[in-house]
Amino acid sequence: MTIPQGPNFGPGNRQYFDDAPTVVFAKIPAEPDTARPAEPAPQYGQPLYGPPQYGPPQSGQQESGPQQSGPPPVDPPPGDEPKPDAPAPKPASTTPATKPKQFKATMKRLLGLLKPHKIAVFVVVLSTIGSISLSVAVPKILGHVTDLIFAGFIGKSLPAGISRDEAAEAIRASGNSTFADLVQNSADVVPGVGLNFDAIGKVILVAIGVYVMASLLAWVEAFLLNIIVQKTIYKLRAEVEAKIHRLPLPYFDRTPRGEVLSRVTNDIDNVSSTLSQTLTSLLTSVLTVVGVLTMMFVISPMLSLIALIAVPVSVVLVARVAKRAQVLFKAQWEETGKINAQIEETYSGRDLVRVYGHQIEAEREFAVQNKKLLDASFGAQFLSSLIMPVMNFVGNITYVLLAVVGALKVASGNMSLGDVQAFIVYSRQFSSPLTQIASMSSSLQSGAASAERVFELLDEPEQTPDIANPVLPEQAGRHRTVGTVVFENVSFRYDKDVPLIENVNLTAESGQTVAIVGPTGAGKTTLVNLIMRFYEVDSGRITIDDVDIAHMRRADLRSHVGMVLQDTWLFGGTIRENIAYGRIGASEAEIQAAARAAFADRFIHTLPDGYDTVLDEEASNISSGEKQLITIARAFLSEPSLLILDEATSSVDTRTEQLVQHAMSALRAGRTSFIIAHRLSTIRNADLIVVMEAGQIVEQGTHDQLIAHGGAYFRLYNAQFEGAAV
Repeated sequence: MTIPQGPNFGPGNRQYFDDAPTVVFAKIPAEPDTARPAEPAPQYGQPLYGPPQYGPPQSGQQESGPQQSGPPPVDPPPGDEPKPDAPAPKPASTTPATKPKQFKATMKRLLGLLKPHKIAVFVVVLSTIGSISLSVAVPKILGHVTDLIFAGFIGKSLPAGISRDEAAEAIRASGNSTFADLVQNSADVVPGVGLNFDAIGKVILVAIGVYVMASLLAWVEAFLLNIIVQKTIYKLRAEVEAKIHRLPLPYFDRTPRGEVLSRVTNDIDNVSSTLSQTLTSLLTSVLTVVGVLTMMFVISPMLSLIALIAVPVSVVLVARVAKRAQVLFKAQWEETGKINAQIEETYSGRDLVRVYGHQIEAEREFAVQNKKLLDASFGAQFLSSLIMPVMNFVGNITYVLLAVVGALKVASGNMSLGDVQAFIVYSRQFSSPLTQIASMSSSLQSGAASAERVFELLDEPEQTPDIANPVLPEQAGRHRTVGTVVFENVSFRYDKDVPLIENVNLTAESGQTVAIVGPTGAGKTTLVNLIMRFYEVDSGRITIDDVDIAHMRRADLRSHVGMVLQDTWLFGGTIRENIAYGRIGASEAEIQAAARAAFADRFIHTLPDGYDTVLDEEASNISSGEKQLITIARAFLSEPSLLILDEATSSVDTRTEQLVQHAMSALRAGRTSFIIAHRLSTIRNADLIVVMEAGQIVEQGTHDQLIAHGGAYFRLYNAQFEGAAV
């Protein structure tokens, strides 16, 4: 027998054999059929682990069939786009970015997010300017206190009753010209008078008052900025969430789910930290530099020029380090997204990893990816950690030069001791924000790298929007019966170079049950995905009651469709909430009636909490068959007009399947239904059976007609039941 290779054996794309006899092996419930590849383990990003996913064909196949590395997404409320089972992602590149993207453009766009709060931003800037201006004035004020104390000690040593000039001339006559110049240039020296505590106290009170005002303005700045940043991030998260619902399925075909989650969570959190911490400190530091530099030039232009020597040296050193660090920070966040994808993929398919003995391979892949993340993170953090020591070294050299020159100017009487003290304080204040700016460059680069990744997601092409004037189906109520569904010369390809569905023509009359069968990769699931407009046809059209579905809003179309998949999706919550998801506002009686119709009520009542039983995130506290019954109950509750069943009873036992089939028959009554089936015995009574091969409809008719014809369906049917007999 011929066994197709690859992991793509999802719902609706079961394994069929053209050669007989066929041996049917028992399989673990709810796990996909899998053929273990003989070639080496695929690289990261290939669907090695986890349940199957919907997706475009892999190499050597027409169609991969439905695959999913986790639970299938849900239908969102009307107006939002559903997220059907995500197609299998293409292998993700493990090559880190060789060069950073446009830093300036990214930061400009990031700051552009603050535009809706421009008035508050203006108040923040004014508060910061006021706070910094007052803080910068304090060293000069305290320098005057030093001058008063110094003058008091000098004045006490001089004879009383003479003027300061007379005292200076007497000192100069004694041969001490330096001290004479110091006395003569000290305006606060009064011969014979010691410390003036009243004057000193008043100056100190002024300094305290200035500090209090500066602190209040700083509090206003921090309060408003926190509000601005949190609202901005709130809006950004909402935009990303809305974008996810507008992205076409091909995006999820090529992007690992963990990568998307990393952008939505880790990167947005990093952007939030950049806006709330880095930008706040950056604004304060820049204004501090401007204010301090102004005061330095007011006190002494010469000392200011000496202090400015540190600026170009620091800028050159920091620029060289930051340029290399940005590349590594970009790589760090890329590798973070990849390792998240690898962990999520392996964890969601942990049972398969154990069954097929891939633990060692999974650990090896994780070790490789973890090493790449380590290399990128270590390099980025190491380079960024060099900035502070370099800046401190340059600042200390500058401090020594200022102390020496300042002492000489005080000794010569060209500057007061208080001014030198204030200038040295300013020099430290000047170098401190420069050091902060330099150290923040790494955080800023990291935030910019994350912002780039978020903006890349927001800039992804969206699915084709609904037309401006959609055609609304007549009597679009919940109980409306969908009429005829027609495929007219429909062609579709996942890959433009690989043919899949070509010129398909099919008519499903109103109320008919249409079964679609065929080998893996034939295009069965793709066909029903086109009805749901999960993908858009390349040519031709699909009509419902003579209305082209391309002229309908997706929400209107999908509001009439119920879809039950082999891969169940249940969210964390009670069983009642999971069933009620099929129809918002359903009563308790309707929920329980739907559960009884799906034969789920019996096992639900055996649970300790009944309908209030809380399912965990993966619904691991109930069996696979019980999960399937809950999803079928959800479909019963929704009372759809058009029903699509994709191996809906594959996870239940034979007896329950027979009961559910009877219930399904009642549910399908008067409704146009499409059934993708693996067990051909379940679709013998279908009004129309469509056999697909290589994207083409090769046969269609009733069970008896196709058996009598002796074609492809006859071979599939005999192969399956002969295999069962073996």
